[in-house]
Formats: sequence, C-alpha cells, structure tokens
Amino acid sequence: MELLGIDIGGSGIKGAMVDSETGELRTDRERIPTPQPATPEAVADVVAQLVNHFDYRGPLGCAFPAIVQNGIVHTAANIDPSWLNTPGQALLAQWTSLPVALLNDADAAGLAEMKFGAGRDASGVTIMLTLGTGIGSALFLEGELLPNTEFGHLYMANGLISEAYASDRVRDEEGLKWKVWAARLDELLRHLDRLFSPDLYILGGGVSKKHKKFIPQLTTEVPVVPAQLRNEAGIVGAAMAALKLAQPS
Repeated sequence: MELLGIDIGGSGIKGAMVDSETGELRTDRERIPTPQPATPEAVADVVAQLVNHFDYRGPLGCAFPAIVQNGIVHTAANIDPSWLNTPGQALLAQWTSLPVALLNDADAAGLAEMKFGAGRDASGVTIMLTLGTGIGSALFLEGELLPNTEFGHLYMANGLISEAYASDRVRDEEGLKWKVWAARLDELLRHLDRLFSPDLYILGGGVSKKHKKFIPQLTTEVPVVPAQLRNEAGIVGAAMAALKLAQPS
C-alpha cells in the first residue's frame, strides 16, 4: 500500500508517498516553506496543498513538533503559540477531507527506524534521540511506542535542560569540539541509563551523518547506533501512523 506521509517542520513542510511494506519513498519529496507565522490554519493550508499535489485520497499521517495526545496539541515550545490546545488532528482532517493521524515528530522518526532502520531487530527498551535544534526522543518497549517522552526537556545535574546543553544547535553555536560535545551527550545518555536501563540507543538528526566523530567517544555501556533513514524518517513514520487508519480494527 502507498500512503502519504507529511513531516511538518519549523522551516519546511515535506511530503512523499511511502511504500508501507518497505518504507521506501515512491515519489520525490515535495517541500513547501513553512508559513510565517505558522498558525494552525496556515499550516493546514500547506498540508492541503501537499495532499492536492499528490492527488491523494487515502489516510494521511502527519509528524508534528509538539506533544500530541488524542489529536490535541499540548505544547508550543518550538512552534507558533497559537497551536497550544488546538485539536490539530481534527483541523487537518477538516482541511484535507481525509482521515488523519497526527503524532510527535520524534515519535514518527522512531517508528520509521524501528520498522525499517536501525531498530528493526531490536528487543527490550530502545531510546531514539533526534539531535538538532533541540533534542527529540522516542521510547519503545519490545517495538511498541510509548509516545510523547520529550527527553530533551529533562533537567541535567548542572540545572540546564538537556537540549540547552547537548543539542547539535548548542554544539554549533558554542563552537564545541566533537570531544567536548560528545562528553555532554554522554552525560545525557548516562542519565537515561539510570532512569530506563535501555538496551539500545539510536541517534538521529542531521548530525548522525557524522556519527564517527562522536559515537566512538561515548562511554555509556549501552550500544549506540546511528539512525539509518535520516531526512526521510519523519515522512516514513508519519505514513506508518496512517497505516493504522487503513487497517481494520
């Protein structure tokens, strides 16, 4: 089955048709700049444009940079504040006239990695972190998602939240050498070690392409691997969420 997955980001909204059996993109990605301000109606209009671009009429999956519970957007840390408490899933369904699955963007990336990427053979507890402007997270137990974890907002021993201390944005803005930044990331992983006793870490985000510069310097005893789907993970994971709408309950 081919399903449309859309990844809603701060600078761009991207979509593509995804083969639900292989996780491969069946079309080129179409990208439309995120409107500014990125109000719910403005973003919904762009999503509708992408649906029309692909002439799509099936269940739709959308990855979104916020906590989403029962279709309601509950945080607005990195998006327009007008999204707070918005029934985002229902709004997108109204604008597209399609059944919609709306989920956190890191959760979407994690679903893709667990099904088709670095976590496809994983068992036990798996934690995926997306390292970028902030730090997104996805937590899995035996392959099942526990949504909306937001480990990027955990407080570290130094009093800073983790994404203000160990994100890739901080590495870039502070000009940190890889060894120094790896030590900060290691602090976060060891904190998660104590909280969850994971069996595997998957590190995603654009910086994962340079994993050889920092993963070998980590000291956590838990295996750490780079994500494999990279920029396609959000789109693929969104399509995987849509697949549940297409399957009979």
